[in-house]
Amino acid sequence: MVCGRASLVGLWISRTGSTGGGSGRRRGSRGGSRYQSEELAGSTLEFTPAQIRDGFGPADWFPGDHPRMPEIVAHGKKPDVRACALCHYPNGKGRAENAPVSGFPVAYFIQQMHDFRSGNRKSAEPRKTNTNLMAAIAKAMTDEEIQATAEYFGSMQWTPWIRVVEAESVPKTRISAGLFVALDGGEKEPLGKRILEVPESAEASEVYRDPRSGFVAYVPMGSVKRGEAKSKECASCHGPDLKGLGPVPGIAGRSPSYLVRQMYDMQAGARKGLWTPLMTKVVSKLSEEELIEIGAYVASLKP
Repeated sequence: MVCGRASLVGLWISRTGSTGGGSGRRRGSRGGSRYQSEELAGSTLEFTPAQIRDGFGPADWFPGDHPRMPEIVAHGKKPDVRACALCHYPNGKGRAENAPVSGFPVAYFIQQMHDFRSGNRKSAEPRKTNTNLMAAIAKAMTDEEIQATAEYFGSMQWTPWIRVVEAESVPKTRISAGLFVALDGGEKEPLGKRILEVPESAEASEVYRDPRSGFVAYVPMGSVKRGEAKSKECASCHGPDLKGLGPVPGIAGRSPSYLVRQMYDMQAGARKGLWTPLMTKVVSKLSEEELIEIGAYVASLKP
């Protein structure tokens, strides 16, 4: 990723990974890595790698952390609807390549699914294929399934998940299975004008899909303070503390990559749903640097 519009788009394709120690602990092998049981610190359950990544029944390491999942969230619906819990996690925290959906107002969640269905919510980055996947999923879900999903994720409060760190240099990375993973050896490179989100533990996120292991967002030096001054207009719709207002979602403490991606998509006309005009008139005049600064500030707030 480099400075300029390409870098802004690039950080949305996948999430970054770090080389930090993982929270998972391996267990005995039973005939190859695909069938090897894995256990995760703090969980009493075990899953094989295939079960962890099962699109129609992914691992739920901590079932006590969330309400009972609707069938569509836990197992999806073959062949076109993957389990919501796979990408967004059972607790709705998600990762930077998708949406952090826990705590979204029910009405907002439903409207976004309808926008995916109708083609009013797309990505301005053609390489971001999971947006097209979401459109297919929305079309294959019934209104009742969408309602149940919205109510499930809306019942959970958004809690701290992203740690924002201002930095001049960050780990060099490679892309692996949807994550930017830090190169071995701890090499660094300039951050430049971009946001880089990395898991607190690469192993926990990449291997175990640990829903308790959050992320670090590296942002340019001074961007949080500058973003605060440029975020005043956000309060008129998202509430004085940016924790939401009626059907408008809270944005405080959410992934800055996700936040910047949405603003850019609105600028580019890729998002044009029912409520988008409220945002378009605000974000249309923002520069790339301002988008990054606003994302950095909002993500740094306590949810």
